[in-house]
Amino acid sequence: MINFPYEVMRERQDALERLELRVRWGQYDIHVLRFHLTQFPPGRVVGFHKHAEYEFHFIPQGKGKVILADQEYALRAGMFYLTGPEVMHYQEADAHEAMDELCLHVDIIDRTENGDEASGDSDRDDWEAAEARDCMEKLRTLPQFPTMDLHQAMPRFLEAYEACSDNFVGSYTTIKQAVVQILLRAVRAYDTANEQKLLPTRDMKAYRYRLAMEYIHANYDGLITLEDVADKLNLSSRHIQRLFKELHGGQTFSRILEDIRLGVVCRELKNSEQSIEKIAKVAGFAGGNYLHAVFRKKFGVTPSEYRRNARRQLSN
Repeated sequence: MINFPYEVMRERQDALERLELRVRWGQYDIHVLRFHLTQFPPGRVVGFHKHAEYEFHFIPQGKGKVILADQEYALRAGMFYLTGPEVMHYQEADAHEAMDELCLHVDIIDRTENGDEASGDSDRDDWEAAEARDCMEKLRTLPQFPTMDLHQAMPRFLEAYEACSDNFVGSYTTIKQAVVQILLRAVRAYDTANEQKLLPTRDMKAYRYRLAMEYIHANYDGLITLEDVADKLNLSSRHIQRLFKELHGGQTFSRILEDIRLGVVCRELKNSEQSIEKIAKVAGFAGGNYLHAVFRKKFGVTPSEYRRNARRQLSN
């Protein structure tokens, strides 16, 4: 059975929602209303409805469909979509397969529109405030169609849940940062999707390679094989392997997958306090011992040594 990294979130589905979670970001107040993992049983239908807030819908596993602005779209693992305030939408799980959904509902208030002054130059002019304004502006104009979670917003749900459950020093701040990261990574994913729409469609090699890489990035944390990628693209495994070797520096599927997973491990080692065992599972490795062997072979140091070295460099 494929390991589902978000399974733990079923234990206390309302854990994050019990928090009075408000995030101050630049000139904005972000009030978190819903923040959980839910499941649509096979064939479950949620008829047309709308919300007064922004709702981020991420699909970590399963499949189904959504109707946005009278247009129907298929949903599969690794995808997400955004419904803004007053956007009518319809959701349905596949008739034979359940669909899990990571949901984040946020009410976003611009304090300057309510007559509140931004608090000094630090709010108006610094990089963080500028990025907040840019992100919110893009949220208001995001297209109404699903795209792939190319920048790994989904793992931030698990990070927030574990921070809530473990209740370590700084857990509340970690959860708030996870909310901001989900917004930022969602916007970036749509930026990438829009750029891809401008690429020439006649170059089928590049197009198929891009789809294959999107699928790997969206599913690296599970049990994914070359045959899975080939099946999604309706091509043979041999054809996909040739594409990788031609367009990815001669590397095989296994090497590409391992490099993606190791990239995730490196980021988590630098930026989180999670144990090596947890990082291994988040990145799709079988366990900490296996990650230790692969990591040492690749980088010449153990994950723990890499973490210490990275933090020593930051402190210097």
